[in-house]
Amino acid sequence: MTLSQEKSHFFAVRTTGGQEKIVMGLLENRIKLKKINIQSVLLLENLKGYVVVEAIDANAAFDAMQGIRHIRGQLRGELQFKDIEGYLVKKSTVSELAVDKIVEIIGGPFKGMKATITRVDHDKEEATVILLDAPYQLPVTVDANYLKLSA
Repeated sequence: MTLSQEKSHFFAVRTTGGQEKIVMGLLENRIKLKKINIQSVLLLENLKGYVVVEAIDANAAFDAMQGIRHIRGQLRGELQFKDIEGYLVKKSTVSELAVDKIVEIIGGPFKGMKATITRVDHDKEEATVILLDAPYQLPVTVDANYLKLSA
């Protein structure tokens, strides 16, 4: 069986809080020096205190982690790809926007203002909004990344 046919597995490694980047660097050095069969090491922004290791099997992941400072252990079992997929695939902001929704502008000259969406251009990733805080109806076209749906 060739390497490309083997299925890789994801393992969550518990680290000391705030030391995720250091652990990642130490793992990277260990993998290069000892030529351990690890496909990737992921540092997920929303997963504090953990680093995700992608390996062919648990033994390779264990070999890479053995004796590294700030590693506090490994979660039992393995992570499914669906568990971390949401962290890897960036969802476009435009897909969440719809006409007549209330949004908050989080960037640009109108930052902090609330607005109502009147038109969404999915191709250009823009939305035309009417500012609610303005004394008169003022349509403005804003980059969709500057908009956040209000709760």
